[in-house]
Amino acid sequence: MSELAEARRQMVASQIRPADVTDRRLQDAMLAIPRERFLPRSMAGSAYADMEIDLGEGRRFMRPRDFAKLVQALGVKPGELVLDLACARGYSTAILSRLCETVIGIESNESFASKAEGALSDIGADNAVIVTGDIKKGAPEQGPFDVILVNGAVELVPDAWLSQLADDGRLGVIVRENGVGRARVYTRKSGVVGSRVVFDSMTSLLPGFEREPEFSL
Repeated sequence: MSELAEARRQMVASQIRPADVTDRRLQDAMLAIPRERFLPRSMAGSAYADMEIDLGEGRRFMRPRDFAKLVQALGVKPGELVLDLACARGYSTAILSRLCETVIGIESNESFASKAEGALSDIGADNAVIVTGDIKKGAPEQGPFDVILVNGAVELVPDAWLSQLADDGRLGVIVRENGVGRARVYTRKSGVVGSRVVFDSMTSLLPGFEREPEFSL
């Protein structure tokens, strides 16, 4: 077993399973997908560290524990259509491709999107598509979606995302409220959207998703 493969096994054993991530399909996906292929070569040694990874331009890979807990909370099923927002270099898209029927990754950074396409092709993820576009707008022409995952924290959830949920659809995102980050799962049922908190997380804010300052006279 290579050094990186052993690090991947240790990530699942010491970070993912102890965080109450019991979904075996998700565990297997994280054991199978080489995270280092979705990073610059200079960062391969940090691929399985228990931390966020700075990709530059204000973007980061989520901490493996937080990513896995959020994906598990969404309960992705084999026949579902998934939207992966702010997918960066495509690691999250690769994991989701093992859990659903089709996953569409949306990435605003053209360089990241190109790298994601190449890495997904290399691992044979033929049910995954990367689209370069506005993360805030999502992919309305491709929806509605059974699951939407957001790779990063926001201070305000755009209505556009919620409107793209199918009936019984779920959206998972870290919402920063008064400086505290909480993973929330939003669900749509008969046109009504509700939400619940699933865990706390200090995942970094996505650039451009800060709440507008409120001014008072």
